[in-house]
Amino acid sequence: MTTATTTRPLVFLAMPQDGAARLATQFLLAIAGTLLLTLAAKTRVVLGPVDISMQTLAVFLIAAAFGMRLGVATLLLYMAEGAMGFPVFQGTPEKGIGIAYMLGSTGGYLAGFVVMAAIVGWAADRGWDRHPIKLFNAMLVAEVIMMAMGFAWLALLIGPEKSWQFGVVPFIVGDLIKVALAASLVPAVWSMLKRA
Repeated sequence: MTTATTTRPLVFLAMPQDGAARLATQFLLAIAGTLLLTLAAKTRVVLGPVDISMQTLAVFLIAAAFGMRLGVATLLLYMAEGAMGFPVFQGTPEKGIGIAYMLGSTGGYLAGFVVMAAIVGWAADRGWDRHPIKLFNAMLVAEVIMMAMGFAWLALLIGPEKSWQFGVVPFIVGDLIKVALAASLVPAVWSMLKRA
């Protein structure tokens, strides 16, 4: 078995080889990914003083399963849906829709999701999705960069102190749990496939 075959992300195990069928499958996977992201955005877990969505977990899982190109394409499609006014984000439609919502307090985090997908997808393309420690490290780096982007954007809107207090600190524990969960789930799937 060649290295290229053994380091492909999960979805490529079921990807057709035919060009048209392959493209159609990738399109359907991207659509399914945006539906998962929307569902995850609307699913909230109360942890302390804040509601935490499952969106970060969904980004991790999509990127690890799809790889960098399809993962980033899925996130960009999701952003395009949101920009067109579809209520796909956590606070939509209650707190606004479209570009206006995307330029609000969550704008940096949304942009960070695309970067997060690129980092985790890059790691999956290199076979790190089979190793919990390697995948955890990649996801942790992606998480830190996403939070830094969210913090920086929010700091422009409400100042660095409030941004840190309300936009970072309440989410640290929950996001670390999601990193650990995603970094365990994907290698576990690979392990089950090897046994099968």
